[in-house]
Amino acid sequence: MKKSNELPKIRIDGTRFADIHGRTVILRGVNLGGDSKVPARPDESTHLYTDFSRHRDVSFVGRPFPLADAEEHFARLRAWGFNVIRLIVTWEAIEHAGPGEYDREYLGYLAGICRMAGQSGLYVFIDFHQDVWSRMTGGDGAPCWTFGAAGLDYRSISASGAALVMQHARDFTDPNPLQKSYPPMCWSSNYRYPACAIMFTLFFGGMTFTPEFTVDGSNIQDYLQNRYLGALRATAEAVSGCGNVIGFDPMNEPSRGWIGLPFSTRITENRDGIQPVPGLAFSPLDALMAARGIPVDVPRIGISLLRGRLVGKETVRVNAGRMPLWLAGMSDPFEEAGAWSPGAGGAPPRFNEDFFRPVNGRPVDFTRDHLAPFLARAGRTVRNVNPDWFVFVEKDAADAMLDPSLPQGLPEQSVNATHWYDGVTLVFKRFFPVNIDAASKKIAIGAKGIQNMYNRQIGAIAAASKNAGIPCLIGEFGIPFDMHGRRAYRKYRRGIRADRIWKRHVVALDLMYNAMDAALAGSTQWNYSAGNSNDPRIGDRWNQEDLSVFSRDQQDDPDDVNSGGRALAGFVRPYARRVQGKIISVRFARKTGTFALEFIADLSIKAPTEIFIPDIQYPAGFLVDAPGIKTGPAHDPQVVLFEAEKDGRATITIRPK
Repeated sequence: MKKSNELPKIRIDGTRFADIHGRTVILRGVNLGGDSKVPARPDESTHLYTDFSRHRDVSFVGRPFPLADAEEHFARLRAWGFNVIRLIVTWEAIEHAGPGEYDREYLGYLAGICRMAGQSGLYVFIDFHQDVWSRMTGGDGAPCWTFGAAGLDYRSISASGAALVMQHARDFTDPNPLQKSYPPMCWSSNYRYPACAIMFTLFFGGMTFTPEFTVDGSNIQDYLQNRYLGALRATAEAVSGCGNVIGFDPMNEPSRGWIGLPFSTRITENRDGIQPVPGLAFSPLDALMAARGIPVDVPRIGISLLRGRLVGKETVRVNAGRMPLWLAGMSDPFEEAGAWSPGAGGAPPRFNEDFFRPVNGRPVDFTRDHLAPFLARAGRTVRNVNPDWFVFVEKDAADAMLDPSLPQGLPEQSVNATHWYDGVTLVFKRFFPVNIDAASKKIAIGAKGIQNMYNRQIGAIAAASKNAGIPCLIGEFGIPFDMHGRRAYRKYRRGIRADRIWKRHVVALDLMYNAMDAALAGSTQWNYSAGNSNDPRIGDRWNQEDLSVFSRDQQDDPDDVNSGGRALAGFVRPYARRVQGKIISVRFARKTGTFALEFIADLSIKAPTEIFIPDIQYPAGFLVDAPGIKTGPAHDPQVVLFEAEKDGRATITIRPK
């Protein structure tokens, strides 16, 4: 059989990926990386204080790592079996200096990262990443000047209570790394806080809800989207010469803002298909009053494991200092559009409860009416640079959890890149033997019950892909490695290197990858952060998240490619990279080490099946049972080639010696 170091081009064939030979391709990879959300120069990782005043002069060159270190990191990812990376890029990294001022040094660096990934045998798709709009609103993504364009003063965001920002919420005189003022995984609550919600509502709905609000002669929606798509195109052009780049994810976890929400009603439970989120339950009215400098009392909600739902915790006064969020001389465009007005002389405010819902008598559907047209524009933008590229599409993450179906009118060459997380494990940073299905609210007990729950949830995403006629790749999933009070780290510091310190992590990841296999879904795990630290203040260098599969703090031997890896037995596992036909099923039983692939062999495909068989799972070697199939070595010592001798149903089984 022919050995080759080439990276074959892949294409979409219905609901599967296929290479130039016609083989089914499974893409299995990792997000690179969590620390790409923050600038490298100056280092503005979220455990360091900043007032964001240098926002125009930052540089993201060196995120995810310097080019000089790329070979080391890519060799490690390849040794762990990954064949694709979801490369994290932010709008701010490209256009931080001002509208239309692209950071050409960064774009050149980014192209270098892509080329080196290709030389290491890794496909790349570029994710235009955001979380809760920007770093100034507690996340990452958009450049700071977008606030000024929308009439907001970024200097007032934290002081007015318009966002919960780690760098401003922490008490830097307190040596305690975990503080009540910034609870773990609280950043996502900013989607309902004033600043983020205003920006997303204008970005996706400005023409509908604030038609008179213009910037440089364009409606605010057009202005923001045109700038965004300009940065997207500049990035596409920069990497267009990299043959291993297979496409773009135009926006990570897009948010509806207030589109479709009632104006004065707080979303404290699932309402009309809209999911509540932990944190302050701002209604649009609450948020706009606070933005105007009017103090408001807002309930805080949190997760109750006993009740299996979100419950009220307390009431919090927001913007007691009466600081306006709007720039001097700017007015609230929603107030100008007739959404509301403050009461005169202490009277209650007046408002239109349905302002963000029916439009001209037609119920608003965010995904159909606002997100899908944007995705279509973004798809055209990148495919005008390279018509072979895929477009990895996502819905609002909260919407997708309840309803994974996809809208009509998706771009050509679309891939369903919906995200999936075990919310209980992610938020509480514990892997419990009892879990709760976020969609059905049913209890899952034990490994078997949790496995069934994972299978249902990921299976529903895969089914939505099948209904839409497109492939499925779970764009994000993963676990916090600082689970259970960072117990594994403490044991590691005491010199314990046995696999058992990662036992819970391995079990959780194993169940997740089993569900991916059952759904025949591709995946990119969140995440690989080269700058990760076990320090609880730092983690992945962003909002105390610690989901990186690698850390220097676990690296004892720089010459060992596996050193620095966390819970490797959970994700370094056998899988079929390319299959000489169509896959029927894939299974891996970690406890017995048995891997089984069943497929319909097609001899018209003149290339062999390739299976990654990692030494980590088979330290003493393995045995193969593959009736009617010839085996042979590949260029990768952890890959075995299998060539069918006849058409029809075929099985390959691998067991440890």
